[in-house]
Amino acid sequence: MPGVWAIGLMSGTSGDGVDAALIRADANHIHAFGPALELPYDPAFRDRLKASYGGKGPPEAIAALARELTERHAAAVHQLLDRAGMRAADIAVVGFHGQTIHHAPHEGRTWQVGDGALLARLTGITVVNDFRSADVAAGGQGAPLVPVFHLALADMLPETVKRPIAVLNIGGVANVTWIGRDGSLLAFDTGPGNALLDDWAQRHEGRPVDLHGALAKQGRTDEDVLAHLLSHPFFDRPAPKSLDRNAFHSTLADRLSPADGAATLVAFSAAAIARAVDHFPEPVQNWLVCGGGRRNPVIMAALEERLDAPVMSVDDLGWNGDALEAQAFAYLALRSLAGLPISFPTTTGVRQPMTGGRTHRS
Repeated sequence: MPGVWAIGLMSGTSGDGVDAALIRADANHIHAFGPALELPYDPAFRDRLKASYGGKGPPEAIAALARELTERHAAAVHQLLDRAGMRAADIAVVGFHGQTIHHAPHEGRTWQVGDGALLARLTGITVVNDFRSADVAAGGQGAPLVPVFHLALADMLPETVKRPIAVLNIGGVANVTWIGRDGSLLAFDTGPGNALLDDWAQRHEGRPVDLHGALAKQGRTDEDVLAHLLSHPFFDRPAPKSLDRNAFHSTLADRLSPADGAATLVAFSAAAIARAVDHFPEPVQNWLVCGGGRRNPVIMAALEERLDAPVMSVDDLGWNGDALEAQAFAYLALRSLAGLPISFPTTTGVRQPMTGGRTHRS
């Protein structure tokens, strides 16, 4: 079989755990998918992780957090190898995203904690990490980085899925990749995804998520609060553009009941995504949704109501919607090793196509 085996690791802005996934690929094509898993964070570690968002905390505390995060990622690698019946020697590279704790490209800063050299030692596998810094240093947004992987996936779709398509990832922050008929790309963050709703559920229900949209389903959207949220200048900025997880706060809905607040925050995420179509060069034929948000039926229903094209979960196409971002960083690591671009003027706003990542040999 062509290609090599690579592992991707992702800890997203939701801060719920490590996603790990195996793919077989080369720097231009995906050939096969291996197993994937999620290693959830315990509540105490999740709280410490979220407390660091914004780069908050003394340096020694963040260093300790980075080490523990790296050790948890190493454990995920070993568990994935066991599940696949493989050894470290079978793997060409690990793509290690780390945990974003601060993202301010307008200040020339992005910060993903995680020790690539330590991960290489703990796993015995070459590691590529720090994928975003080179793009930001060159004037790009440093995000989103997954569009080139989305394009590789789109090349595997049946002809019945007509282009242009939009691949929508609803994590803590939501981002979209527009793929044209000729393979052209446009990508950008659309606004909050699950982050505000997660924070709201934690504050009002004592739960890290609004499971299945149960709280939002009981409420009604407050149109005045929604209009205020949508007046944020981010939505009028041209694409490409990116967003920090903490750019918006759930406290903006504080005058509402728990149910109405949840419903309004769902409507905000959906309306922000719908605003994305203003930036597309051509209307899409299909919306393909990945990330945790696709599991929330209230979010999916809100998207179906606001968007003019079919909305479907990527799982309906045979993609693993839980593993997609982890798979993406395995693919990006292979492109980094080959010196190929992982970001582009139409995906991050960087002036020219850029490779990225730092390599750590085991």
